[in-house]
Amino acid sequence: MNVFDRNINIDALFRFSQISHSTQVHLKNVYSSLAVCMFVAAAGSYVHVVTRLLQGGILSVIGSLAMMFWLAMTPHNPETEKKRLGILAGFAFLTGVGLGPTLDFVIAVNPSIIMTAFLGTSVIFICFTLSALYAKRRSYLFLGGTLMSGLSILFLMSLMNIFFGSLMLFKAHMYLGLIVMCGFVLFDTQLIIEKAENGDKDYVWHCVDLFLDFITIFRKLMIILAMNDKRKRGSAVISQPTSDV
Repeated sequence: MNVFDRNINIDALFRFSQISHSTQVHLKNVYSSLAVCMFVAAAGSYVHVVTRLLQGGILSVIGSLAMMFWLAMTPHNPETEKKRLGILAGFAFLTGVGLGPTLDFVIAVNPSIIMTAFLGTSVIFICFTLSALYAKRRSYLFLGGTLMSGLSILFLMSLMNIFFGSLMLFKAHMYLGLIVMCGFVLFDTQLIIEKAENGDKDYVWHCVDLFLDFITIFRKLMIILAMNDKRKRGSAVISQPTSDV
């Protein structure tokens, strides 16, 4: 028997037997909206970095929070669907503008880090998403309490570092935050599935959860890579022997 003479059914890789058809359709809407949000956020970042028409800062943060609050307060129904998609686009755009200062920092260190961080974030997000989709239903929902505790610890670390200004504490905050957000991709994906199975088909709001997960991972990964690149360059300069005059 030839072990290589086997028919591989690629379609089987995309079958989620534990997820109903209506929920699968809902997930398609969620991830389609998420893809659009990525493009709109990229446009917002472009506006800050290249055109400088809008600058990321406290106003863009307040604006994105206001958009998210407006979206949460707008009921989900067919009559408001287009309006809510417009609000979602505005939220994504302002979030992209808000990434501007971080992008400026990374570009000053090494512009190639941006693409590396984006590809790394995409791989992380896809892997954890597939893990949540293929895993047994509700198997990762127990992470909710642990992840919220992790967010509390991160908040306390941020407050402490205001007074200590420790680089080590900042690095620990970045790495721990990255781990916590990876856990949120698992948790949020399965929570969205459970909500959809129970009749909650608000794909616009569910997209917000995953979009925030992606953006937060992307931001933290960019900072981590930039810090490591800066440290390596500093070490290389220090270790380089001086030439005799």
